[in-house]
Amino acid sequence: MTLILDAFDSGTPKLSLLELTERTGLPRSTLHRILDQMIRLRWLAHSAGGYRLGMRTLELGGLAAGHSEIRDVVGPLLHELCRRTGFVGHLAVLDGREVVFLDKVGGRFAANLPTRLGSRLPAHTTAVGKALLATLDPHHIDAMYGARLPVRTPRSIRTVPSLHNALEQVRRRHGVAWDNQESLTGISCVAAPLRGGGAASAALSLSGDSQAMDLGQLAPVVLEVAREAGHALFSGWGRRA
Repeated sequence: MTLILDAFDSGTPKLSLLELTERTGLPRSTLHRILDQMIRLRWLAHSAGGYRLGMRTLELGGLAAGHSEIRDVVGPLLHELCRRTGFVGHLAVLDGREVVFLDKVGGRFAANLPTRLGSRLPAHTTAVGKALLATLDPHHIDAMYGARLPVRTPRSIRTVPSLHNALEQVRRRHGVAWDNQESLTGISCVAAPLRGGGAASAALSLSGDSQAMDLGQLAPVVLEVAREAGHALFSGWGRRA
């Protein structure tokens, strides 16, 4: 699939089967079989003039651009938050039942955290994940999860009713969520969502050694920066729309 997708460029947005065979070096029969699968999955489209990139590549390209824009806008604020507090900052988005980390801002403690750009964790075990899940309709949570939830530490939330209770507490705290050793033993985290309207598009957090973090004291600081980041992000989108 990668060979096929890489065969297209701005100068040749449409390619024939012969041209794809020449550019990829794949046997014609193998290539034809893969092309049929890629068309069904919307990676490619086919017409009388040949093959071209499909809607799925455009959709993913839009998502990647959006994530890059979020990181560009929020990054400076996250860096300043980490400088002020000395803790490790994260920026994450929700992808199904997982969070994907778009940014990680280090401190002395950063090397002790296994997170990295592009890494994933179960949303219900993380502060950023709970901050994002709490912006969804509760019925959507029921549709997403089965009876039992994946467990990462002895403190992880294990059932959907317990998750609903935790998310209701997040809502009562105006969106602030925390993870007290639920994802990694010895690590705590406090997070808040970036809101524009409806479900949050991203969340930012501070993480550190559980012994050193006062979650209640850090909560208003994180919430203030998240609100500032959300305002900067969505006012910018509004101007571009």
